[in-house]
Amino acid sequence: MAGLVSSMPALTSFRDTWSAAVRQASAGILSLLLRPSPPPVALGLAVAAFLIAAETLVLYPLKQVVPADLLLVVYLFGVMAIASVWRFWLTVAISVASVLAFDYFHTPPLYEITLDTAADRTAVVTFLAVGLLTGILAGVARSRAAAADRAAERAGSLAERQAALRRVATLIARGVSPAEVFAAVAEEVALCLHVEMAGVMRYEADGAATIVSGRFESESQKRTLMGSRWSLEGDNIPAMILRTGRAARMDTFDNAAGALAAGFRELGVRCAVAVPIVFNETVWGLAGVVSSKPGPLPADTEARLSDFADLIVTAIANAATRDELIASRARIVAAADDARRRFERDLHDGAQQRLVSMGLELRLAEGSVPPELQSLKEQLSRVEGEVTDVLTDLQEISRGIHPAILSQGGLGLALKTLARRCPVPVNLDFAVERRLPDAVEVAAYYLVAEALTNAAKYAKASEVKVRAETSGADL
Repeated sequence: MAGLVSSMPALTSFRDTWSAAVRQASAGILSLLLRPSPPPVALGLAVAAFLIAAETLVLYPLKQVVPADLLLVVYLFGVMAIASVWRFWLTVAISVASVLAFDYFHTPPLYEITLDTAADRTAVVTFLAVGLLTGILAGVARSRAAAADRAAERAGSLAERQAALRRVATLIARGVSPAEVFAAVAEEVALCLHVEMAGVMRYEADGAATIVSGRFESESQKRTLMGSRWSLEGDNIPAMILRTGRAARMDTFDNAAGALAAGFRELGVRCAVAVPIVFNETVWGLAGVVSSKPGPLPADTEARLSDFADLIVTAIANAATRDELIASRARIVAAADDARRRFERDLHDGAQQRLVSMGLELRLAEGSVPPELQSLKEQLSRVEGEVTDVLTDLQEISRGIHPAILSQGGLGLALKTLARRCPVPVNLDFAVERRLPDAVEVAAYYLVAEALTNAAKYAKASEVKVRAETSGADL
């Protein structure tokens, strides 16, 4: 009993292995029977001959136990086997050969082909009809299997392409740079179309074309080809696309002239397809794939590439829009800053100077008032104080519009002034050793001013830390 128990896991493992092998064999047989394209004809002829010989030999012992009119049915197994795998004409051939073999070896007179009786002829006709019908049904099954395979392949290819397009579209929606989009397109196109290399080229003003991104077979190819410029002289797809504005393909580079064609031959490229990238009604560049496999690329390659080219156009347009928006914002900021600077200068040179002069005149007038007119002297003193207050308010307004100290002393001195005025102690760490563009200094000044104001009003802080530093061109 202990030995039986100990052997149970081994039996279970053997059973699982046997079941898996049976399932795999069944799947293989089914795949063989329903495969869209048959095996070689020579193999079919050899299998047919073997089946007829085996069935002929099997009939000798069966004669003792099976009625003579049923013996012919044994040959149907071979007919069905051939019909399930090979074409219709081979089914016809094995059906006729089976009838002849049965008549020659098992129908009296032996070793002669005769169909004397009506029963013999009826049996033969029935057998041929069944064999031919089997062949027809097997052909229909194969056709349906082939159609199902093609439909599944198309569906899988479509799903793969849609997933790739979604991944690229997601990158564009995130606002990544066009260079990242180009690299993603090259990678996705190569994977979807099952090619070795794919890339994006941009046309230059001097008539050349530059590889701006690509998916290559090796790192050495990437180092050599990325950013390389190519002349459009000779026979090449970039020249064809620039000239016509339409998709182009070359199924061979054997006799093509030009540096680009020669470069492709050195890489072992046999064929290529590319589509134009049209931006603002101008051919900006192209997206293409190349293959080193024999034979042309599939006929739908251009259509599948066009979907990715449209996404590249979207990425380029988004980048151009962002650049225009940034430039527009910069112009608005610069214009507003210029207007504030002019207003501050006008206030300083106009109203403030007049108020200063008025205050001096009031002070002189107050000093010239006789002692007996004390009330007038006090009144002039009050007016002088009000003028001084108005001047102080106007200076605060002027500093709010555009602080003069920012123009005169730079951002560091302006931030120190803000720190001194803040009611909360400010720990200022200013690690900038050069003057920055006016727009940058103004933006930084008002950012710190607003932050200090809010901290003083709401934070209940004991200290505010301000640090300014540069990283390249950025503050």
